[in-house]
Amino acid sequence: MTFKETTISSEYIYKGKIINLRKDHVEIVSGKTSFREIVEHNGGVGLVVLTEQGKMVLVRQFRKAVEKDILEIPAGKIENNEEPIAAAIRELKEETGYTARKMEFMGKIYPSVGYTTELIYLYLCTELTPGETDFDESEAIDIEEYNLEELYKMSLAGKIEDGKTLAAILLVYGRKDE
Repeated sequence: MTFKETTISSEYIYKGKIINLRKDHVEIVSGKTSFREIVEHNGGVGLVVLTEQGKMVLVRQFRKAVEKDILEIPAGKIENNEEPIAAAIRELKEETGYTARKMEFMGKIYPSVGYTTELIYLYLCTELTPGETDFDESEAIDIEEYNLEELYKMSLAGKIEDGKTLAAILLVYGRKDE
């Protein structure tokens, strides 16, 4: 049986450029109360970029939160009042230089439902035209290409650690024989 927690009150602890942190006082299943710390986020897009040769384009960049380089799908945040598809088109060009004649919505994922509202929209990008990247001034990105079978094996071996990237690889890998 599920139980919907009732919010008694909310207060903002922090409001930032990318996230807000909210503390909710809630009634829990026992009838007692507890607190929930919620990270509010506009959401983002993740891009499965497939070349004509069947290679998947990934980016490698240093991620301060985990203090290491992470291999991941191209992705980015959705700006205020921006449609996910517009963010996908923008991020594809910025991070890879590519434009895609076909962008197919693959699904959406909540990366961590225990504490954040973030929702990531995944798009399959094909029929690519190369161009110049347009990284944000704070980005230092290496672009790498892998075949899908290799990425699937890397995922199973624990070599892919980013959640959205794991989800994207598994979603596209499941389509490969369609």
